[in-house]
Amino acid sequence: MPRFSANLGMLWAELPLLERIERAARAGFRAIELQFPQDTSAIQVRRACERHGLTLLNINTWPGEAADGGSGLGAIAGREQAFRQAMDRAIEWCLESGATGIHAMAGVVPRDCREQAAAVLVANLRDAADKASRHGLTVLIEAINQRDKPGYFYSTQAEALAILRQVGADNLRLLFDVYHVGVSEGDVLTRLARYLPWIGHVQIAAVPTRAEPDEGEIRYEAVFRELDRLGYGGWVGCEYRARGGVEAGLGWMATLAAAGG
Repeated sequence: MPRFSANLGMLWAELPLLERIERAARAGFRAIELQFPQDTSAIQVRRACERHGLTLLNINTWPGEAADGGSGLGAIAGREQAFRQAMDRAIEWCLESGATGIHAMAGVVPRDCREQAAAVLVANLRDAADKASRHGLTVLIEAINQRDKPGYFYSTQAEALAILRQVGADNLRLLFDVYHVGVSEGDVLTRLARYLPWIGHVQIAAVPTRAEPDEGEIRYEAVFRELDRLGYGGWVGCEYRARGGVEAGLGWMATLAAAGG
């Protein structure tokens, strides 16, 4: 079975972050990942994780202002300085908190600006990966489906990999979110095998609802068996919206374990 990380951007989202950390530990998670925690003291988060025996994984870069689309700045021409400042802040927060990775959000880009946006994103990611590498940090890029985020710069693994290859940094990796892959492309098991050499992190949720991974189109027993077969040794982030109380919906973990997932 994979090692599960609680994504506290979605799980227990109604609670203050330090309370979410405690809830994750009590629920049996051994790692957490965050979305936009920069307004919470990194030192307090580090101490909470140490107190509860949790590994702190990834955070996101600042998503930008509403006028930017609110989904990141990495591919937005004219906002290069803001993106690099956001990356600097994310690196500083990681170093203080003990987090090990940063999802560099690309942002929403008009269709007729994609060529320019690609050049901006490659330059920004080269700078980001170089800065992060000095501290042993991983930079992640994630293809996000167009249903949930219309206009997001990339929505397929092939598009994200093309950018990764242009950047050419060893510490730049794909964030393979099974939910987004399922909505955008399908054929999840084949894509897992194809892109595994570049995958730095995996996330899960039901397709199409983004609820607990025990309903819908994706059979997660098969996904976890494939991850085992491929030798994936990383964490699996639980980035879903609980149907009700988070604790009430955690039975999927035991069910998958009993099924040999």
